[in-house]
Amino acid sequence: MTLDPDIASRLKRDPAGLIAAVIQQHDTGEVLMLGWMNDEALDLTLKEGRVVFWSRSRQSLWRKGDTSGHAQWVKSVSLDCDADAVLVKVNQIGLACHTGAKTCFDAGGDLGAIVVDGGGGDKVESDA
Repeated sequence: MTLDPDIASRLKRDPAGLIAAVIQQHDTGEVLMLGWMNDEALDLTLKEGRVVFWSRSRQSLWRKGDTSGHAQWVKSVSLDCDADAVLVKVNQIGLACHTGAKTCFDAGGDLGAIVVDGGGGDKVESDA
């Protein structure tokens, strides 16, 4: 498979030839994880309807859920304004994170940032 040349020409890849892929649950808006895609992974994701990533540690493609059963079924794929990331809205089956957490951001945890409301600049309590 080859990524559509019109799409490929728009992408701004990092030095390793990758773009970031933000994975979001389509119906709740919850951000599930961040992965990386090369042209082949993006092409497969667009054509197969399941999310495929490029593993930077294994230097190979991996289809989310092939081993765990926790598949990500594609609902939409959008390119960001800088063309260096995609937002992939999915129907997540099972858990998104390899640690066993619902999302990779649940697994990483809150960093305790000061939260400021956008209107008046008043500090509000963090959810942490």
